[in-house]
Amino acid sequence: DYKSKRWIHKREAILRRDKYQCQLSKRYGKIRQAEVVHHIFPVSQFPEYQWKDWNLISITMDEHNKLHDRVTGQLTDYGKKLMQRTARKYGVNIPPDTPASA
Repeated sequence: DYKSKRWIHKREAILRRDKYQCQLSKRYGKIRQAEVVHHIFPVSQFPEYQWKDWNLISITMDEHNKLHDRVTGQLTDYGKKLMQRTARKYGVNIPPDTPASA
């Protein structure tokens, strides 16, 4: 629930950690203000990672819209690649039957 006190506090902590900068834009040398905290591993598929700091990233709304297909709600290829990079970095296994593992 994105209106819960727990989420509001977690969101603020992640924004602070990331210095309120979009981490995906920063990767390409651009400094843009973050507006959203994104779950790299979607909560609907991976509720066990919902509160893990490594699964949360500060990004712009434009970047967020690139990570999700707004019609189906599924991750785009861009979102899947971010998930796969994160999985490699943190040693997380993505089950083969997960749509994001394709």
